[in-house]
Parts: sequence; C-alpha cells; structure tokens
Amino acid sequence: MSDTIQAETVQVEGHDGDEVPAYLARLLGTDSSPGVVVIHHMPGYDPETKEIVRTFAVHGYLAICPNLHHRDAPGAEHGDAARAAREAGGVPDDRCVEDVAGAARYLRSIPAWNGKLGVIGYCSGGRQAFLCACRLTVFDAAVDCYGGRVVAGPDELSARQPVAPIDLTPSLSCPLLGLFGGRDKNPSPEHVRTLEAALTQHGKPHEFHTYPDAGHAFFSVDRPSYNVEAVQDGWQRIWGFFGAHLG
Repeated sequence: MSDTIQAETVQVEGHDGDEVPAYLARLLGTDSSPGVVVIHHMPGYDPETKEIVRTFAVHGYLAICPNLHHRDAPGAEHGDAARAAREAGGVPDDRCVEDVAGAARYLRSIPAWNGKLGVIGYCSGGRQAFLCACRLTVFDAAVDCYGGRVVAGPDELSARQPVAPIDLTPSLSCPLLGLFGGRDKNPSPEHVRTLEAALTQHGKPHEFHTYPDAGHAFFSVDRPSYNVEAVQDGWQRIWGFFGAHLG
C-alpha cells in the first residue's frame, strides 16, 4: 500500500447551510477506505489536531475535522477562535451536530469511501463525539477521549448546551470506546463510572479503559499532560476498535 497522503482544507455544509472549513486527509492509492470525523479539543482547530487527522490518513482512513470555532472568530488563529468560543459559552450543541453531520456527508461523497464511518473527539470533542453518536445515526463506531461534562448537573447546562449527553444514552447509535485518565477531574473517575453504568443499563456496547497515571489531555503532544504510555496504548485500542467496526 502507498504511504502517500493528500491533505487539504475543504468546505463542508454545516448548520443553517453555512460553509465551514474542514481539514481533510486521505491515503492515496486505495479505492476502499473507512471514514472518520475527528472533533478537535477546546484549544481549537490547531496543528496538533490536524496531525491527528493525518495520522488517520496514514493508517488508511478518510479523515476530516471541521472547524467548530469558525463562526466565533472567522479567519482567526486557532487560539483566538477558541477563546471567542469559550467567551460565547461554548459551541452550541445543535450547531456542532449539524457541522459534524456536514463533515460526515462530505466523507460519504468520496468515491473511495467503504461505507463505514466513525467519529472520535478529544476533551470537549469527546463530549461532542458522544453527543453526535446519540443524535446522528450515520456512525458505526465512536471514540470518546476524556470528554468532560458528558455527565453534567443542572448548573452546568445552558441555552447553548441544554442537555447532559448522558441523558441521551438510550439513543446511542453505535459501539463506544472510552479512553480516560485516572487523574483527570473532568471527567472524574466517578463520572466515568456513572457513564459506564448508564451504557450498561441501556445495553449499549462499549469498551472503557482508564490509565491510572494519566490526567486530562494526555494525547496532547504539545502539553505537559502528554503521557507516552497512555497514548501508545490508546492508539492501539483505537486501531483495534475502528478496525473491528469500520474495516
């Protein structure tokens, strides 16, 4: 198989028909590839997330990451856009779901797509990956990497994010892989156990793994929280999980 990839910025049709920039990467020389929508973390649509998109491409996936902060600061550097999104109260759930749906439609339009589609998110993107897997029926597998506020109390809800994603568990449309840090505070180990109990209660296929020595954002290569052992094992679990459900 060729190891040559193509990566570029494309436009996808998102919420309210808006054109949303998205980073697309694919492996060349293959005519049958599963698709993966990558949801970026709260720090934004940054170079580190784009590297994750390219990593999926190298492993044979059609991968795309929509810029969920685009409307909060059009054309801004990723850190400024993330800051604007936080100050506005976060990405509205309805907008997120439709932007992710638009990215999924883009992948499904590529002739080399094999008919299978996954979603993965990190940090706030982990929450959003769970949310989208509950509200959309297009995914065959989902991965939540330390998504905070999947379990949320009434004081954490808002007009932009009006429902705790855990309350949508009965609607989860595909198997879920969860990767968490034992030293994380959001989600805390208690919240992880609460989510796992809800998944079990509703008969939803899932596989959770917690790394005792890892904190939040352990996949972030540019942060002190980066944890080599957790990341190495986490990637193997992602490849195994997506390979089983998207191959």
